[in-house]
Amino acid sequence: MSLRSGDSTKALIIVDLQNDFCPGGSLAVEEGDRIAQVINPVAPDFAVVVATKDWHPAGHISFASSHPGKKPFETVAVSYGEQLLWPVHCVQGSAGAELHPSLDANPIHLILHKGTRIDLDSYSAFFENDQSTPTGLDGYLRGLGVSRLYVCGIATDVCVYSTVTDSLRLGYEVTVIEDAVRGVDQPAGSVLKALDTMRTHGAAMTPSSEL
Repeated sequence: MSLRSGDSTKALIIVDLQNDFCPGGSLAVEEGDRIAQVINPVAPDFAVVVATKDWHPAGHISFASSHPGKKPFETVAVSYGEQLLWPVHCVQGSAGAELHPSLDANPIHLILHKGTRIDLDSYSAFFENDQSTPTGLDGYLRGLGVSRLYVCGIATDVCVYSTVTDSLRLGYEVTVIEDAVRGVDQPAGSVLKALDTMRTHGAAMTPSSEL
């Protein structure tokens, strides 16, 4: 698909709008599916649109079921630090790992799969959770001349947060589309804390109506 005309420096990053993170999924975020109705009208206005997917192998290190005696939302120590454990979600090739059907995929130029290694989780669209293994997204965007990112998706306090903070660290100008994100909020207050931290680090916040 050819890139659209317009401001080629701007890209839309749609983070993990997948079935397992929407109502009815194994790790459902409240109203996660409603994000699509906000994204669909604005996505065609971007020259570059990237969607990310969690794409985990069975037995992934982030699954509580991979750690005997552990439950979701507990933590374990792993080689790259502390790992928060989750219900089984977004297993490679499963229906739960697919983009939510209400999201119009036609404007998407790249679908980036992350968390594909059994022994390494990935929240950010830019780096795995060891904070050193790149996903390749930075090189892709730089090669297209992108310098400004508009970020939306799931979850505000996990993968959206990590994507935003990493992109700021890499030198991008970042805007969070505030009505096109939803959070896990586990523990309670995590969403507000994440939003405040993103602002403090330099991210702008805007509603989709002002794009």
